Amino acid sequence: MNEKQEHLIKVFKALLNEERFGSQAEIVAALQDAGFENINQSKVSRMLSKFGAVRTRNAKMEMVYCLPVELGVPTSSSQLKNLVLDVGHNSALIVIHTSPGAAQLIARMLDSLGKAEGILGTIAGDDTIFITPTHDTPIASLHQSVLTLFEQYV
Repeated sequence: MNEKQEHLIKVFKALLNEERFGSQAEIVAALQDAGFENINQSKVSRMLSKFGAVRTRNAKMEMVYCLPVELGVPTSSSQLKNLVLDVGHNSALIVIHTSPGAAQLIARMLDSLGKAEGILGTIAGDDTIFITPTHDTPIASLHQSVLTLFEQYV
């Protein structure tokens, strides 16, 4: 990584830590104001994804982009488990409801567990996660594993 890219990442992270940008266009404008003329929405979108940024409410209750406290893959021992509000299932999927903005971080942790734990994959929105089990994993068994993971015993 060259010096210019490192500077861009440093400025990008500093801007997100301000918790005042509600759209990618606002981030693009702020980066352009900081001297990065060639920055565009596509590049900002990729950077948001790369660094695990999520939209959440700031102190003023505005929806803004921010970086997670942990930049690596979260673990079940981290504070993220406190953001899980409900875990339910039907015969095909497990559905997790989280605090606003937390679903993508928690889904990343679940995806890191992978097929060995019976998780084929996840889909995350802002506050909801769908988990699909592997073919040979009973839904009730995976549901119990997820409950145990987040210490929410039935």
